[in-house]
Amino acid sequence: MAAAGPSSAVEHDPAPIQPPIQPESDFDSSDSAYGDSDHLSDTTSIPSTIWKHRYENGRRYHKFREGEYWGPNDEVQNDQLDIAHHMFLMLLGNKLHLAPIQNPQRILDLGCGTGIWCMDMADEHPGAEIIGVDLSPIQPSFTPPNCKFEIDDVTSPWTFPFSFDFINIRSLYGSIADWPALYQQVYDHLAPGGYLHEVEMSIQFKSDDGTLTPDHILSQWSDIFHEASRRFGKSFYEVWNLSTYAKNVGFVDVVENVYKVPVNGWPADPRMKEIGRWNFLHCTQGAEGWGLFLLTKVMGWSIEEAQVFIAKFRNGLKERRVHAYFEVVQFSARKPMH
Repeated sequence: MAAAGPSSAVEHDPAPIQPPIQPESDFDSSDSAYGDSDHLSDTTSIPSTIWKHRYENGRRYHKFREGEYWGPNDEVQNDQLDIAHHMFLMLLGNKLHLAPIQNPQRILDLGCGTGIWCMDMADEHPGAEIIGVDLSPIQPSFTPPNCKFEIDDVTSPWTFPFSFDFINIRSLYGSIADWPALYQQVYDHLAPGGYLHEVEMSIQFKSDDGTLTPDHILSQWSDIFHEASRRFGKSFYEVWNLSTYAKNVGFVDVVENVYKVPVNGWPADPRMKEIGRWNFLHCTQGAEGWGLFLLTKVMGWSIEEAQVFIAKFRNGLKERRVHAYFEVVQFSARKPMH
């Protein structure tokens, strides 16, 4: 199935190129933390429907703005989000972000998921106020006193009565229809000199040595979900355009990095091996949640067809003779002082 790839992305300054990962030579196979959610959308307070969920194919999904996001919000998927958090920390050298900002006082996390990044950030910056926003009410009730959560759609008009020093975005890939519009809101609600920081995954599996072939299940997964996201109107390929969109709305000092993330423990390098092991957990835990909605609702597959494909994908992740990885794009960008 043909789909436009990263080569068709908007031109921007290239991120540093990482060298090929060397494979291992031999191996064995009130107290509530929820605040009012009327800052983003002046039409939404906290109706009771926000706290409800819908169930489909044995998985739980958000009820508020139903169908806007393809991922479940049950414990299985929430565990995957927390695994991803640990993996991203490892990628970034055990840092929550790489933006060169010293003492942010007001911090916003868009699509905060389980809230784990917000709570870690609140512990790291006890004098700052941290607000996390998500469609799903899956965050804990007991949090650091300087951290709270709001349930809303980040693509709705924002009405925050104040600006932020730092806005974080992570893992919104395939869930935003109009990235430039989102970045415009981010820009408008940052204080001069404030920073945007973003981390997103590409779903395009690759290998540097040709061990991943076009007919492999991981390659098929990439092709099918790029097509599914195109039909859904929220393309996974946008990951390659994001830093350019940020520049286009006025951000400066844009610094981008691309990280290779192995799908299992095949690398020889101990650090990359450990990252690969965490990513294997991340992918196997997340696969069904990533796939069910898009395969059945968007691509029109039966639940049985989807489950077989997902099972094949999980098996494909185990193949250590296939030196597969995907890429994670990270960038920071500053709003000018004037």
